[in-house]
Amino acid sequence: MPPDELAAAFEAHRPYLRRLAYSTLGSVAEADDVVQDAWVRLQRADASEIRDLRAWLTTVVGRLALDSLGAARRRREQYVGPWLPEPLVEDDPADRVTLDESVTTALLVVLEQLSPAERTAFVLHDVFGLTFDAVGEVVGRAPSAVRQLASRARRHVEEGTPRFPASRDEHARLVTAFAAAARAGDVEALTRVLDPDVTFRADGGGKVIAARHPIGGAARVARVLTKIAGKTWRDARVVLVNDMPGLLVDDGAPVPSVYSLTVDGDRIVAVDVLRNPDKLQHLSS
Repeated sequence: MPPDELAAAFEAHRPYLRRLAYSTLGSVAEADDVVQDAWVRLQRADASEIRDLRAWLTTVVGRLALDSLGAARRRREQYVGPWLPEPLVEDDPADRVTLDESVTTALLVVLEQLSPAERTAFVLHDVFGLTFDAVGEVVGRAPSAVRQLASRARRHVEEGTPRFPASRDEHARLVTAFAAAARAGDVEALTRVLDPDVTFRADGGGKVIAARHPIGGAARVARVLTKIAGKTWRDARVVLVNDMPGLLVDDGAPVPSVYSLTVDGDRIVAVDVLRNPDKLQHLSS
């Protein structure tokens, strides 16, 4: 295949490969590095021996992402405060990134608790629909072992994600009510939209002010959020965060903060705030 045709074929697959890498890693920057590395490897390979380019690239990206997960886990052990995935934010529906609707912030947070092999098996099989044989090629395990990896991961995901996910409209309604109550300093109104056991996490990475530990309980979280909003929020608007309504907040930091809200039934069960500027650089690109 001529170089220009090979490049065109790769570019046609790039959005899919980027989604796969991001879903596995929870990092936009790391996903882009993995996809670029896959392109370098494709250029060095004998393209005439590749029968199914998409399958070949899926295996390569899957393996590279698996390797990256191991290195990332070691780095995250030294991370300051809670680690949250880098958000995909869309302001304009016309610019919307095609992302499997199940790859929410809540899912990515749960996946962080899994082993690299479990995480990779779940993403490739349960999210992207690869066969256990194909996943085995990526993780270096027999199909029966991959089946067990995916099963264990699935149990963790079921335990850690909403049992009754809200519709997009209901989710948006709760996000709007959340923002209005926080900006108005209305602790009572904010408490009404929060689950009694809600968890608040803020990822500042030691670069900006953020809570170093998760905060739990509706009353406490409501007090903290109304205090933060009253002191720092200059503007807050509803955007899509990982394909679900969330908030982009101008709070005086070098880059806006991203609020991702997890909804179960008719209450907000988690408030995850990404403030680390290193993990938000892609929003201005």
